[in-house]
Amino acid sequence: MLAAERHRRIIEKLGESGAVKVSELSELFSVTEKTVREDLEKLEEKGLLKRTHGGAVLEQGGEDSFLPLQIPNAKHQAEKAAIATLALSCIEPNDIIALDAGSSTLELARQLPNMPLTVLTNDLLIIRELTMKDAIRLVVPGGYRHNNLLIGGESQEWINRLNVHKLFLSTTGIHPEYGLTIFTEELAKLKRLYIDNARRTYVIADHSKFDRGALITYAALNDVHCIITDGGISPEVEERYEALGLTIMKAEVPASGKRTRGKV
Repeated sequence: MLAAERHRRIIEKLGESGAVKVSELSELFSVTEKTVREDLEKLEEKGLLKRTHGGAVLEQGGEDSFLPLQIPNAKHQAEKAAIATLALSCIEPNDIIALDAGSSTLELARQLPNMPLTVLTNDLLIIRELTMKDAIRLVVPGGYRHNNLLIGGESQEWINRLNVHKLFLSTTGIHPEYGLTIFTEELAKLKRLYIDNARRTYVIADHSKFDRGALITYAALNDVHCIITDGGISPEVEERYEALGLTIMKAEVPASGKRTRGKV
C-alpha cells in the first residue's frame, strides 16, 4: 500500500473514531510500527492530527479537512461571516459565479442579495439557500449525492463549455510548497474544472488554512487571483504569501463580532 493511501485511510479512521493506535494501524496496513509512526509524524507536520503515546488523535480544527459534514463546520464562524461580506464586494449584478462547496461559501450564499446572478454550485446546502432567491438563476452539475454534495458523473465535463466570470473557491489547505490541497480525488477534479473555466478565482479561507497541506494538490498558488481571508492572519504569514505574488484581502472582525468591510 502506498504512503498516500495509508495517509488517507488514517484520516478516515480518525474521522470515524477520533483516535487511532499505532499497533492497530500496523496490523491493518501490514507494515511495521516504525512506518506507521513515520506516517503519523508526516500528518502531524501538516496539522492534521496530534500524536499521542502509542497513536494519534484528531487535531482541533482537523474536521475541516474532510468531506463536508451534514452539519456545516461552525469553527471560525465570525471570521467566515466577515470574509463572506468582503467577498460580496467582488460580485456585481448579472455576474456568472461558481460557489465551491464549503462552510465559507455557504455563508457567502446566505449573504447574497436577491439580485440578477447566475450561480453554479454542487453544494446541496447552497442550492437550498438560494432556491428562494428568485432573481438568482441556479445551475447545478450532475452526479450522485455524497453527504451534502453532488459529485462524480461524466456530465460534469459540460462545465468546460461554461463561461464563469468569478469562482469562489474553498480549500482544506494553503501552502507555499503544496499549493491548494484537499483529501478527495473526486472533489479535486471538480475544483480543477471550476478553476480552468473561470476568468477570476477567489479563494475564501479563514486564517487557519494557511501553511496547511492535505494529500492532493489540485491547484498552484499562481492559479488564483486573490485570497480573501480574515484579520487573524499574522503579518509574517501575510508577507510571506504576498512575496509569492498573491493578492490578499483581509476582512477585519471587530471584538463586538459585527462584520465590516475589509481592506486590501
